[in-house]
Amino acid sequence: MKIIAHRGNIDGPDPKNENNPLYIGLAIKHGFDVEVDIWVVNDNIFLGHDSPQYAVNKAYIADIGLNAWFHCKNLGALEYLKDNFISLNYFWHQEDDFTLTSQGYIWTYPGKDINKNSIVVMPERVNNSIPDKIIPYGVCTDFCLQLSKSIK
Repeated sequence: MKIIAHRGNIDGPDPKNENNPLYIGLAIKHGFDVEVDIWVVNDNIFLGHDSPQYAVNKAYIADIGLNAWFHCKNLGALEYLKDNFISLNYFWHQEDDFTLTSQGYIWTYPGKDINKNSIVVMPERVNNSIPDKIIPYGVCTDFCLQLSKSIK
């Protein structure tokens, strides 16, 4: 099961560092995938949750791409990834129960039904609930270190 660091968080929320390219790199070095918020504005690529915050380039996206799940924050980001990176996982959602990623995984809102292709998002928001009868493809959480210890 993949463990995905929500915005780079591995040991709890850290709003000051979330989506910072260095912070994302640390999560990847720890062996986790990362959920990254991405914007494309006037052909410029940015990371950031509520707004474009950290400027990055195409080489950076390619570099982290195999370990990243890109949450497109605007139409420009969605179009850019579709046109330039066929093999990456990216998606757009707000509070949908389910969203299909570009690679066919089911990005699943907290507390909703799952299957073996699901990414369980933020189980800590719903009593740490991951059904024990179904092993999902992955879990996106702010608590990667804690989760990785509990599944060993």
